[in-house]
Amino acid sequence: MQKVVLYTQPECPPCEVVKRFLNANHIQFQEKNIKTDDSSRQYMINQLSSYSTPTVVVDDKHIIRGYNLEELALKLNISS
Repeated sequence: MQKVVLYTQPECPPCEVVKRFLNANHIQFQEKNIKTDDSSRQYMINQLSSYSTPTVVVDDKHIIRGYNLEELALKLNISS
């Protein structure tokens, strides 16, 4: 099973779409809210070089920045 971490923030419509996509495809994920978790925000910025949500990390090696369901599906081996 792949490890998926989703960095989100409140009132982020693309974040909600990605969460729905993951749930619809039965992908378990850990959600990190960068507004309430400063260490996650700092990690996202400093280690992942990402400045926007949603940011998705798959298996600690694939980083998908922004709203890109096609790339996410590819990294998660989800066929259309």
